Amino acid sequence: MTRYLTFGMSLSLDGYIAAPGDDLGWSVPSDELFQWWSDRVGATGLALYGRRLWEMMSSHWPTADQQPGATPAHIEYARRWRDMPKVVFSSTTSAVDWNARLVTGDAVTEITRLKTEDGGPMDIAGATLAAAAMRAGLIDEYAIVTHPVLVGGGTPFFTALDNWVNLNLVETRTFPGGVLLTRYQTRR
Repeated sequence: MTRYLTFGMSLSLDGYIAAPGDDLGWSVPSDELFQWWSDRVGATGLALYGRRLWEMMSSHWPTADQQPGATPAHIEYARRWRDMPKVVFSSTTSAVDWNARLVTGDAVTEITRLKTEDGGPMDIAGATLAAAAMRAGLIDEYAIVTHPVLVGGGTPFFTALDNWVNLNLVETRTFPGGVLLTRYQTRR
């Protein structure tokens, strides 16, 4: 039995997870979508982060519940995020905190090893890290949250692949504002 690995991100209709300049302004979630993301964090056994996304998340969520005007949903998400075990992959970061450990070696080797361990489902986040896992055939599910916007460039969700990856659609769900969740499992 191997641990299940999901790559889930918000993306523009033209396939980007960030617009040029790492602009994420187009992907602000509705309350309903934010709750869906929070519930995912609550159910994640281990989150795998690349350096850039780790820096963004760890600069906000560790103290987000203490900010003036923090909503109950943001307080819940911050608590879940702090409690969730995390692995950060980086060759330039020297230390991590907030229930995380740092891996400086080969990401594919470590993710392959982690998949053989006991534990709950894993989520992978960050375009560069996920691309390496995608090329290595390690991703079991893609959870794609498509926003109805074209951003014209930026950081792509998908990477160039050497081989086709056949998928099965397992869920669709529409969120406010025309945001569409599609979940696909890798056909093995």
